[in-house]
Amino acid sequence: MTYRIDSNFAVGRAAAVISQHATSSRHNTAGRTGLPGEPKGSMDPQTIQRRRWVILSVLIISLTAIVLDNTVLNIALKTISEPRGGLGASQSQLEWAINSYTLVFAGLLFTFGVIGDRIGRKRMLMIGMAMFGLASLLSSYAQTPTELILARALMGLGGAAVMPQTLSIITTVFDPRERPRAIGIWAGAVGVAIAAGPIAGGLLLDHFWWGSVFLINVPLTAVGVIAAAFLVPESRSRQPGRIDYLGVLLSIAGLVLVVFGIIQGGDSGSWLSLGVLGQLVAGLAVLAAFGWYESRIEHPSLDVRLFRDPRLSSAAGAIALVFFALAGAFFFISFYLQNVRGYSPLHAGLLTIPLAAGQLLCASRSPIMVRRFGAKAVCATGLLLVAVAMAGYYLLGTASPIWVLEVTFFIQGAGMGSVMPPATELVMSVVPRDRGGAGSAITNISRQVAVALGVAVLGSVLAQAYRAQLAPRLTVLPAAARNSATASIAATQAAAQHLGPSGRSLLTAADQSFVHAMHLTSVISCVIAVLGAVTVTIWMPGRRPALPPAAPGGVAAGTAARRNATAVRVGGAAAGSNATAVRVGGAAADGGTAAAEVAGAER
Repeated sequence: MTYRIDSNFAVGRAAAVISQHATSSRHNTAGRTGLPGEPKGSMDPQTIQRRRWVILSVLIISLTAIVLDNTVLNIALKTISEPRGGLGASQSQLEWAINSYTLVFAGLLFTFGVIGDRIGRKRMLMIGMAMFGLASLLSSYAQTPTELILARALMGLGGAAVMPQTLSIITTVFDPRERPRAIGIWAGAVGVAIAAGPIAGGLLLDHFWWGSVFLINVPLTAVGVIAAAFLVPESRSRQPGRIDYLGVLLSIAGLVLVVFGIIQGGDSGSWLSLGVLGQLVAGLAVLAAFGWYESRIEHPSLDVRLFRDPRLSSAAGAIALVFFALAGAFFFISFYLQNVRGYSPLHAGLLTIPLAAGQLLCASRSPIMVRRFGAKAVCATGLLLVAVAMAGYYLLGTASPIWVLEVTFFIQGAGMGSVMPPATELVMSVVPRDRGGAGSAITNISRQVAVALGVAVLGSVLAQAYRAQLAPRLTVLPAAARNSATASIAATQAAAQHLGPSGRSLLTAADQSFVHAMHLTSVISCVIAVLGAVTVTIWMPGRRPALPPAAPGGVAAGTAARRNATAVRVGGAAAGSNATAVRVGGAAADGGTAAAEVAGAER
């Protein structure tokens, strides 16, 4: 789900929303002194009140490690793919390094939130942090791409355990008056971490080996675990939900089969082979069984019945399409900047700043635009901006002025900042207030699944188009080396370097072939974004009718606050999948800020 602080107006409404959530059974905790069932590690209210800002800083430290990890990985893809100095990972292996984290993370977020409600959120936070730190250490010293993929999956497990606890703890520590400010500080810190991630990753890669981008998580998680043990109070829900074991297994199995089939199809170049089609059909069948099962149980991990409302389904689709395009673009742009254009990792990280700037500018103004023009017009315009950005990538060549890419980044960020706030609010407004967790799960899954499919589909298209374009120009290589040379552009460049002067023509061909593949991928993304804009125009509601005047007694006011709440949904978060899964909109401690968007699941 998403946590968002959307300007002074939205922050004002946030207090009403959070106050309503705090009184619901989902947020009733036994972590206060004097309550029956008080968990071990709880604190008296006076101690919590004195330490509340220190506790917030501990939660920020816990989240920073996960946010940084997802943003630095994209910068490291090129280095990891290199045979010398990296792991020599192929295109498909890099896709799995991203998706192994994303699929586990998305599949287990809701479950770990329920477990935290049962056994204690502080305990689950510490377990998740320790697991994430250990998995980061394993990733740093992975010797093969397979080891990295497995370690990344374990990191997804730890991240899913951490995310739902952070804001759940905030709701038990801060009263409704201070909670918007606390979440504003939290979101602002997340925004800083997201913006700093690519720069920090580039700086590390310029001076150390590729594993340093994961090793940086270890001290952060260690500090987080120790600080949480001594400073964070324990809390748990009086009425925790039930764990949907079968639903979790079906969702992960179905997504893995579908993603595996897509990646294998792009890797082999044969989409009609039995191995590819069999996995795709099996994955879709398992996902269909998942949908059928979830629609018939009382406590589903994903309530698919909510998708019957076209408003919700169109909003979730808009969210998914934005992250689908972002995932694909970030996957190929890292190779374009470092392999084709020759920029250092640090320089490549700095060049992504306009993307965050575009998000910040438009996300902060999105609520105002929605009130004036309606969610439909704002979301459709945002998706069209994403389509324009995808078309901008088509204009890039091997020697294009870099300002073209910077403008393209800014336009894509502006599109994302326009779509995410109204689409997320629409999902949450359709879901009944006492089932906010279901709406959070929908927005989160939309993001994470879109990232996984975006990397798989667009990455496979990129890999297949690159090989097809480069194949006729491999005659300078021995026949036995041609297949491995097309695994990635880094592999091709490594092979060309062994040829001496005769390898220069192959280097030029590799750059041209990659740009051709990038153009094809961007065209597909552009078409999908345009179709998304059309879908939003048809099914998403437009401007909301004016609200009636507030009635005496506060009934109408309370209803208005609930209907208009675009502010903060509390209970968990996910910095998702990879750098591409996160939108930054900015936030400030005084509540007079823009928006910060972080994937997650509400508890």
